[in-house]
Amino acid sequence: MSFSFLPRHAVVAASLSLLSLSALPGCGTRSDGESTAAKVAAPASPAPLDTMQIKLAAMRRDSLKADSIVRANGQLPGAILPGHRIVAFYGNIRAKGMGILGREPKEQMFRKFDKVIKEWEAADPSIPVQRAIHNVTITAQGAAGKDGKYRLMNSKATIEEVIQWGKEHNCIVFLDVQVGLSNLENELHKLEPYLKDPIVHLGIDPEFAMETKGVRPGKKIGTYDAKDVNFAVKFLARIVSENKLPPKVLTVHRFTQGMLTNYKNIKTDPRVQIVMHMDGWGDPTLKKDSYKAYIQREPVQYTGFKLFYEYDIKPKNSHLMTPKEVIALTPTPLYVQYQ
Repeated sequence: MSFSFLPRHAVVAASLSLLSLSALPGCGTRSDGESTAAKVAAPASPAPLDTMQIKLAAMRRDSLKADSIVRANGQLPGAILPGHRIVAFYGNIRAKGMGILGREPKEQMFRKFDKVIKEWEAADPSIPVQRAIHNVTITAQGAAGKDGKYRLMNSKATIEEVIQWGKEHNCIVFLDVQVGLSNLENELHKLEPYLKDPIVHLGIDPEFAMETKGVRPGKKIGTYDAKDVNFAVKFLARIVSENKLPPKVLTVHRFTQGMLTNYKNIKTDPRVQIVMHMDGWGDPTLKKDSYKAYIQREPVQYTGFKLFYEYDIKPKNSHLMTPKEVIALTPTPLYVQYQ
């Protein structure tokens, strides 16, 4: 059986053109009081480090609102952000066409991943790298399916295999959701058994959320509203509380204005760390402009940035951005994804 997987789209200055569906096999994100005389007699001792101020400075640098969120709600034990940078390989382990995760044989892919992790560790030794694999688990389809919702979920065996890959290679795991003509309320509960695992986190993709558009995926770019993101946050927060888990990370893909509406109404929760993820492809200037327009100017909590091995190099005189180039963005992304 084969299914239609939808490729990510380019970010462009004036408009976006949808890429065609392609059928691919498979199932289916931080005054001293010493006298002047005494100072002359002996060198002053270094001032004690104010660790809270250091942490807050890092939060301001790496995420536009993280410092205020922490002050208001507190940082929970086991939180990944902002103390780490997540570097992820994205795709579907059953599909070669969806991303680097699944494009190459498993061990070859992980050898490549090891090299990427070393590049990030060398580029910014100040922050530990958290490895991740990001698997599209509920996938938008070109065919309606029996219920007419244009989406299909990976098998239990596939999802369990993805999680096992993560455990074998010290990765956290993101299960990504493309709802088609369904919605998060009807889809997320299917992933709850897997999200009870401390290493498993969630991604939601507005591009393929077509309920308000009324057309199949691929005809238009989909959208989520703040209420949809809030539903996902509450869903994850409940799982965290009920199972006494460390905070979950939620990535929200975005590369156009319309993919997310009413961002100011998104409600943060210390049990869930929200990453707004710039998901467009193109040359570095275009990608930086999109990051500024859709991520920096509409801040939520933490930020992410995607790199495309195939599409980012297609424009003339373009190249895959280096870790140093990504780190130079403001705010510095704490979630970096390779597709």
